[in-house]
Amino acid sequence: MTTSDFRAHRPTVTGTRHMVAAGHYLAAHVGFSVLEAGGNAVDAGVATGITEGVVESHFHAFSGVSPILVYQAGSGEVATIDGIGTWPKAASCQYFQDRFEGKIPQGDQSAIVPAPPDAWITALRRWGTMSFGEVAGRAIAFARDGFPMYPHMKMLIEDRVDLIRGWPGNSAVFLPDGRVPAVGELFRQPALAATLQHMADEEKAAAAKGGRDAGLRAARDAFYKGDIARAFAAYMKERHGLLTYDDMAGFEATVEPAVKGHYRDFELYGCGPWTGAPMLSQALGILDGLDLEGMGHNSPAYIHALTEAIKIAAADRHGYYGDPRFVDVPIDALLSPDYAAERRRLIDPGQALPDMPAPGRIEGVPWPATAPGLDGFPADAGKARAGALATTFFCVVDSQSNVFASTPSSGAVSAPIVPELGLPVSTFGVHSSTDPEHPHAVAPGKRPNCGCMPTLAIRPGRDLMPFGSPGSGVIPQAMMQVFFNINLFGMAPQEAVEVPRFASYSFPAGETRETHPGLLRLEPPIAQDVAAALSEIGHRVEWFGERHWLVGSVSAIHKNLETGVMAGGADPRRQAYAVGL
Repeated sequence: MTTSDFRAHRPTVTGTRHMVAAGHYLAAHVGFSVLEAGGNAVDAGVATGITEGVVESHFHAFSGVSPILVYQAGSGEVATIDGIGTWPKAASCQYFQDRFEGKIPQGDQSAIVPAPPDAWITALRRWGTMSFGEVAGRAIAFARDGFPMYPHMKMLIEDRVDLIRGWPGNSAVFLPDGRVPAVGELFRQPALAATLQHMADEEKAAAAKGGRDAGLRAARDAFYKGDIARAFAAYMKERHGLLTYDDMAGFEATVEPAVKGHYRDFELYGCGPWTGAPMLSQALGILDGLDLEGMGHNSPAYIHALTEAIKIAAADRHGYYGDPRFVDVPIDALLSPDYAAERRRLIDPGQALPDMPAPGRIEGVPWPATAPGLDGFPADAGKARAGALATTFFCVVDSQSNVFASTPSSGAVSAPIVPELGLPVSTFGVHSSTDPEHPHAVAPGKRPNCGCMPTLAIRPGRDLMPFGSPGSGVIPQAMMQVFFNINLFGMAPQEAVEVPRFASYSFPAGETRETHPGLLRLEPPIAQDVAAALSEIGHRVEWFGERHWLVGSVSAIHKNLETGVMAGGADPRRQAYAVGL
């Protein structure tokens, strides 16, 4: 089968008013209903995100992480909200070296401050128009009254049932009556509903006296300074975790300008190097000097070029990226055209790199002579831990072309749930190193590095496209392929997200930082002769199952700024959907 033979299984959703594309169809409908009720992209985005924390709570919890990107069309401002918590004050590399042989165990010991509640409310306070109670109302109802269990969620619960049984709070939520819920059965999360309702009630009482902003601050304080924070702290103390009430009370989400990269005449906006987001811009910059269209879509030459570019960008991510409040990241140099041209020279059309190469050399910057992504993380060999791939994505474009996009992560299946809250601790600290010289080293108040990367592509006056994906190390690869599918090969968004993809595993990814040098997985129906040609130049080719969920789940909205027409695509490999009008 060639690309020209491929036909999408769903129609591309089009419209001219507003649109939501989300990881779950119920969340997409909730965001759309907020837009229809007069809310803007931020109101709808926060409603979608809170709902994702209920209907995809196995992939993202309200207490997990939620990097956010916001575009204000009137001013042209593109801002990010980190939405990822910080290490507790008591955390250190030495702590883990002394107690856990340099490893960071999945669970209470890897807990960071829960960040999404502050991130969502910060967005509402700065750019939204609605109250927390208004945007959270449908999520509260889904948690309280239930929603039908669906096959993918059931599969993930079954896959992790032994882990779930090890934590009483998780077992109570995901194994009601001691069993995995059946497909179609109403799945309820009453403790989570009560937690969200408590925040809404505190908001309502404060707003009656002091107005909308006072209400939003009260909802936030209920989580970080009130009964919810005390419940988290008490649970962590009982379990000998590091997170304390003071860590919760002192936390604030950070709002900062997006990092800007380029590909041809596109501007690419994403989160800073506390995530892997600049890695996508780096890979696109490396490919900017190649004739990808001339190679042909999903040809051996095309797949090889994209695979080599992602290996090279990954080397720089693992050598240089970290929380800029703790690490001096040479981001301007890494995203410069001259540096991209230098790194492009590593691509040999006739021979695959056997592994992730060394990071590049940047004048005036100490060179990380080793590849710390490989030797700085004590990794468990073999099967990745249960928390890996616990991520989703959604984006919103409103009638004014404002954009809200987020890649929430850190789910409730793979982290211990505080029983009375129905919320897990955020165990995202596992995405850190215990080597104090590593850019991702554990430190008090530091953000763990995060693979989530909501992205906005803008071609001024012509195109506007938020897009993203879950999938750990597959995230930038799936996103890059969909970006090219739409903007180089002219595919409609739905076809672009459904076309067969490929992924390299030659760099550390996920919580275990597991790596498989030379491994390149292809998704059928990429042709066998393509696989053979890739093998001949050094790729170690294996196959995904057809339409496999581990190849990512991309959602995208493309708006033609000249005609006003929007087109949305959402990946059927999971339960993503686009809704628009």
